[in-house]
Amino acid sequence: MNTIWPDSIATGSQGKFHVQGVAVDSTNSCVYFSFTNSLIKMDLSGKLIGSVVGFAGHLGDLDFKDGKVYGSLEYKSDGIGKGISNELGLDISKENGFYIAIFDGSKIVRPAMNAEKEDLLKTVYLAEPVMDYETSVKVGDAIKEHRYACSGIDGLTFGPAFGTKKDKKEYLYVAYGIYGDTTRDDNDHQVILQYDIDNWDSYGQMLLLNKLHRSGPKKPKAKYFLKTGNTTYGIQNLAYDAYSGNFFAAVYKGKKAIYPNYDLFVIDGKRKPTKEIISSDNKQEKVAMVHLVEGDNKDTDSGISGWYFQWGATGLCPIGNGLFYISHNKKTSDGEQQSTIHKYKWVGEVKSPFRMIEKK
Repeated sequence: MNTIWPDSIATGSQGKFHVQGVAVDSTNSCVYFSFTNSLIKMDLSGKLIGSVVGFAGHLGDLDFKDGKVYGSLEYKSDGIGKGISNELGLDISKENGFYIAIFDGSKIVRPAMNAEKEDLLKTVYLAEPVMDYETSVKVGDAIKEHRYACSGIDGLTFGPAFGTKKDKKEYLYVAYGIYGDTTRDDNDHQVILQYDIDNWDSYGQMLLLNKLHRSGPKKPKAKYFLKTGNTTYGIQNLAYDAYSGNFFAAVYKGKKAIYPNYDLFVIDGKRKPTKEIISSDNKQEKVAMVHLVEGDNKDTDSGISGWYFQWGATGLCPIGNGLFYISHNKKTSDGEQQSTIHKYKWVGEVKSPFRMIEKK
């Protein structure tokens, strides 16, 4: 039986931190939202089923697979981390830890369930982005913190290997956050890690703020680069769309004048990665490069294809047949954050890539 998705679902006010991502469970007809320091679960009428609180990190983009909600989770001491800790009145974590948060959706049954005290959340540590985050590199004559300008992780999705058929094995893809530093030239690519999660049950542990664990894979299965020009904090929402076979990436646009600074990119899922050369740490580095879908929207100067689209960076979720839920986030006059997801159809037009499904 196919799920009948409503044209929109509204969360109502959810605190001081804005919405980060959206995921749907078509089997149980519910939807999940991440609001930075909380996860909420609603039915399709917008009624709250349950929520998870009690983690002081940054919960970002979401995806749903096999009864579990997967999300990117950061603990770090930069401006973002300090802002979260200050707002919550907590001591900031003295360690950097980037994790995949794995919530058991069936256990989220009431509001304000505690992530550190109830058995509904496991986390898997990702060593690769922490290593890049903590590594300093040379950029010209300057020393810059963070290899590839890595600010952590955010965009996340499940999909097949690039260049394979849609019905092949699915992997977890996690995108770096990328600092929007206009004074460096080594931050013009997105970085996307691919993980095989078949043995991840052996890694998953409960997460305690004052005792961050290091249980996780030593390396990703693959590390991909994507030339988009610099963006502000990298891919915010990454979503594999099985209908088209492509990966959609919503960002906060960059500020370098040499690039078109699009809000939305589409990665060609049917094209195999190629070996390319990039510059990092004042050296030439051979990497695996994935490629954008090209069309009439290709910028002639940079060769980069993309779209200008206001929404998507706070929630972009395929729901089948070329349809997506896209978050329209809003801040009320008293500082409360909200989201309404609207149903859109991908049309790919240069000026209007998505078309909202109007109520009949």
